Amino acid sequence: MQGSMVEPRVVSGADLWHVADMEQLHRSIRLLYAGRSQRAQRFRYGLIVFDLLTIIYFIVAESLPATPALAVLNVTLGVLILLDLAARLWISENRRKEIMRVYTLADLVVVSSLLLAPLLAANLAFLRVLRGLRLIHAYHLLRDLRRESLFFRRHEDAILAAVNLFVFIFVTTSLVFVLAFDDQAGITGYVDALYFTVATLTTTGFGDITMTTTGGKLLSVFIMVVGVALFVQLARAIFQPSRIKYTCPECGLNRHEPDAIHCKHCGELLKIETDGAV
Repeated sequence: MQGSMVEPRVVSGADLWHVADMEQLHRSIRLLYAGRSQRAQRFRYGLIVFDLLTIIYFIVAESLPATPALAVLNVTLGVLILLDLAARLWISENRRKEIMRVYTLADLVVVSSLLLAPLLAANLAFLRVLRGLRLIHAYHLLRDLRRESLFFRRHEDAILAAVNLFVFIFVTTSLVFVLAFDDQAGITGYVDALYFTVATLTTTGFGDITMTTTGGKLLSVFIMVVGVALFVQLARAIFQPSRIKYTCPECGLNRHEPDAIHCKHCGELLKIETDGAV
């Protein structure tokens, strides 16, 4: 009977030290991504600068010929984005919810296009523009902007709609470039693809550049339907009366006039931060 007993595992000092180090690292990363200190805010704005530079690079690189240097740069960016994604998932209290966020799904697609494209010998560059969703849709960035920028609070809907339209235009432009233009078309071909996308989205339809294949025609229909909807959403956000996102503690109404003192729905006293202008 004694021989079948399992001896308890002895935890060494090195194991405890390792656990303590991992907990400290987890706490430090979490403070960077979710903290309210100036250091954390600078870190998050630094991530946004990185996101902005990568999306500009992905747009420019689409029309450049493939070279070993660009391949190495793409893999390097893929690894960096993957590390950022892994850190966000590691510190998340609800990993399933984090994975289902739009910018997390976009990052998964972008990382796949960067790291798997050389193995698949496929041109997946058009997917990388989805990185643009990280420019403004990151939860903690939204929280920082709502807290620090009155301009953003006043025009949040318009800014988000503009980012969505921007990403859609350049994703579809890159897709049109891949499907309808030769790889050697260069910057001229990319500009033509952008011209076709905007002309189709606005239903202008000059007709000097057209899609002749069935797939191309279906893509044109998709650009018109989705693009017009995003364009209308942006126009509505710009011209409709300005509202600030602030959740009423009593009834939960989350849109109010910038100078509102009481909730229009339930009359609860609001404490909306303003710049003091009349």
